[in-house]
Amino acid sequence: MVDANQSWDVKESIYWMKELSGFGIHWIEEPTSPDDILGHATISKALSPLGIGVATGEQCQNRVMFKQFLQSGAMQFCQIDSCRLGGVNEILAVILMAAKCKVPVCPHAGGVGLCELVQHLSFWDYIAVSGTMDNREIEYVSHLHEHFKNPVLIRNGRYVPPQAAGYGCEMWESSIEQYSYPDGTYWRNFPRAR
Repeated sequence: MVDANQSWDVKESIYWMKELSGFGIHWIEEPTSPDDILGHATISKALSPLGIGVATGEQCQNRVMFKQFLQSGAMQFCQIDSCRLGGVNEILAVILMAAKCKVPVCPHAGGVGLCELVQHLSFWDYIAVSGTMDNREIEYVSHLHEHFKNPVLIRNGRYVPPQAAGYGCEMWESSIEQYSYPDGTYWRNFPRAR
């Protein structure tokens, strides 16, 4: 996997992935501007003969953009982001569209609380929609879980289904008091520009 983090244009994406294709790369993540659906489709088409897929979607805010990515063949891996999409219903709609298009959902989980949020969606995808873990990756970031009352649990490299009720993203009051901006104790003691 290579993550360009939206830094290349279409031609650069194709060029660099062709140069790197000998390394057995599974996908290029966010190769270009997250709004450039046609650009992603061009990249996807150019990289298909090399066996390299395009993973994108962590910057998408609604199911309409995902529909266009999926219908145009611009993504081979759908990366929903639980904090950017408009709620659970919007996320479920995207998972169902991806299943219809036979595109695996690999949630983005690189921020505070995202691991807690995506675990439920991935379990639901596996149990109720896709029935498979093939070609599905779930990111895990190993910091900041101490701020949550029911943090994710990883065992043997896999998410463990949560036992507590709820979405798993309820934070400790002490963390909220300390880090709420601008009045939290952390920010009150933070040097400010003059």
